[in-house]
Amino acid sequence: MKNETKRIELLDELRGFAIIAMIVHHTFLDIGDVLGMPWGYSAFDALCVVQPIFWAIFIVISGICSRLSRNCVKRGIIVLCAGLVITLVTAVIMPLFGFIGAEIYFGILHCLGACMIITGLLMPIIEKINPIIGALISSALFAFTYPVSSGSLLFGLIRLPDVLYSTNLTAPLGFFSPSFYSADYFALLPWLFMFLFGAFIGKYALDGEFPKFTYKKHCRALAFVGRNSLWFYLAHQVVIYAVLTVIGLIFFKG
Repeated sequence: MKNETKRIELLDELRGFAIIAMIVHHTFLDIGDVLGMPWGYSAFDALCVVQPIFWAIFIVISGICSRLSRNCVKRGIIVLCAGLVITLVTAVIMPLFGFIGAEIYFGILHCLGACMIITGLLMPIIEKINPIIGALISSALFAFTYPVSSGSLLFGLIRLPDVLYSTNLTAPLGFFSPSFYSADYFALLPWLFMFLFGAFIGKYALDGEFPKFTYKKHCRALAFVGRNSLWFYLAHQVVIYAVLTVIGLIFFKG
């Protein structure tokens, strides 16, 4: 954060809550994958209904913080590189040990890194736009492009041509062929607009105009996770897989 900006503790706490929700969600999937327990898949599928709420919290907060960052582009490059490390581990290293189906090619870190870079480059333009108008336009564009990955726009009212979905090279944008698979997938369309929504709201954070209660500490544990969310995300799958593998060897080896 910029030196003159007072830290908004609630943002850390909400980000910590969102990352914990993601970890819990992924744990149920891993229980199904590693231990072969069907109830893990059932719990994972049930939580898919509410999981987008946590995604939105995480991405909006990241957008807000992009307005507070000393160098948004530099941070975006770091986060994108972290995403590429995730791809290396899940798509190259883990299959060597028999863990297949967890490949991540454009997950939350890839998306956030790209959003930070794009937002950082657009910041001179963003700063000239009224934050309320910018937030409203971003919200509208998010809703308009939300079903891109399903082949449509505007809640399915506009069908997109099949040629857009003939290659996986455009998967980062939201267009991919039926053969594409990524265990964690966040396309720039529509999530870039959610990030930009946060960036416009971040103008009020930059000016110190958030409500007073947001600057107070409410839960140190959540704040700690939120401040170190990148490291928690990078480590959580490895830790969960390791723990579940040990549990499987001890209790289900027969």
